[in-house]
Amino acid sequence: MKIILIGAGNLATQLALALQKKGLAPACIYSRTDESARRLSERLHHTDYTTDLAQLPTDGDLYIFAVKDSVLPDLLSCMPANDGLWVHTAGSVDREVFRPYAARYGVFYPMQTFSKEREVGFDNIPFFIEANSEDDTRLLHDLAARLSGKVYRADSEQRKYLHLAAVFACNFTNHLYTLCDRILQEHGLPFEAMLPLIRETADKAADMPPFDAQTGPAIRYDRNIIAKQEALLDDPTLREIYSLMSRSIHETHNPE
Repeated sequence: MKIILIGAGNLATQLALALQKKGLAPACIYSRTDESARRLSERLHHTDYTTDLAQLPTDGDLYIFAVKDSVLPDLLSCMPANDGLWVHTAGSVDREVFRPYAARYGVFYPMQTFSKEREVGFDNIPFFIEANSEDDTRLLHDLAARLSGKVYRADSEQRKYLHLAAVFACNFTNHLYTLCDRILQEHGLPFEAMLPLIRETADKAADMPPFDAQTGPAIRYDRNIIAKQEALLDDPTLREIYSLMSRSIHETHNPE
């Protein structure tokens, strides 16, 4: 299979490295910047790269668009015509974005957070796939199954909610870690002290429903503790977050 990779960012980098380990290294990489394309090319044993979409090979079997959602439409309008299968890796973009430009198209979405320099194992990363034909759906399933043991079919409507849930589980949670780190630093305490608590919380969520794992003063809405902790927060935004989260926890566990 000849794979053409459009993008050289966090997800594109890690996906390319994972494909290389399976003997499926991209044949060519496109990036808007020469530096990003060159760096990924070097990590892939000097795979061909370009910063000009018009120079992409047109004989590829699979074109993977691993780029920001906002730039995808502009890239598609500039792509050279070809008969390959075009897929994006986004959680919230409908597969029909490809309809004006390609006869074969779909989605190849690995649900994980990625960084360029932090290599991840793909074995347990869930892939959500779909295509506009059954044959190409099977092709994407087989490819994803070479990378991961967890492959699911999900249509574009389902992926919208999947991505929304992932924002709560990952992006919002990591932001709370950032706020936690700020509070600790301001008072001379190390963030590493929180790591056993963070790991145990994540482990419990894997062993039982998160609803059952919830602890803390917000469940019983202990107003004494909540008021004292709110008073410690000088930042009004942090106080609002604390208040909203506490109320949400209480209302979730104590519906009227």
